[in-house]
Amino acid sequence: MFEYSTEEFTTTIAIGDYIRKFRDAETIEGYCRNCENYGKSWGCPPFDFDVEERLRQYENLLLIATKITPKEHGLPICVAQELILPERKRLDKRLLELEQQYNGLACSYVGKCYYCAENSCSRLCGEHCRHPQLVRPSLEAYGFDVTRTLHELFGIELQWGKNGQLPDYLIVVCGLLCNSIVFDKLDG
Repeated sequence: MFEYSTEEFTTTIAIGDYIRKFRDAETIEGYCRNCENYGKSWGCPPFDFDVEERLRQYENLLLIATKITPKEHGLPICVAQELILPERKRLDKRLLELEQQYNGLACSYVGKCYYCAENSCSRLCGEHCRHPQLVRPSLEAYGFDVTRTLHELFGIELQWGKNGQLPDYLIVVCGLLCNSIVFDKLDG
């Protein structure tokens, strides 16, 4: 286990504004289609529902950006998921609690689903999700440009690994769609 520190940033935006300013469904779905997970996980497109219709059911979006900074520099890029997974699990749990509390819809972190073993998603067999109460698509899966979101709403630049090494920090971006309240912080 690698040591790291985290910083959490939150902001709220009206979903209509977020769709207008940060959704580029065609471009982002093109990136998704080139991903090895495309169509192989219930958290990834293509979906059996109308994304725009789902998004427009909500008025607000609480965005959460968690910056993960490893204590050790020069770590190999292959350890990225070891740093991200504990934070992702923590955020997923909190988002699902907020989803229930505010009758909202969580938007998870992009990446592989961790509820089923590798290559065992029921979608591969044409079956319904085994964990529909847990699996939530990411903002990217809904067509949102998270790189631009980080830059314009949080003032954070997305970094990429170089020469097989992790960048200075990693970022997990997720959110909660909701009608009943405008959030300005992640309580709890």
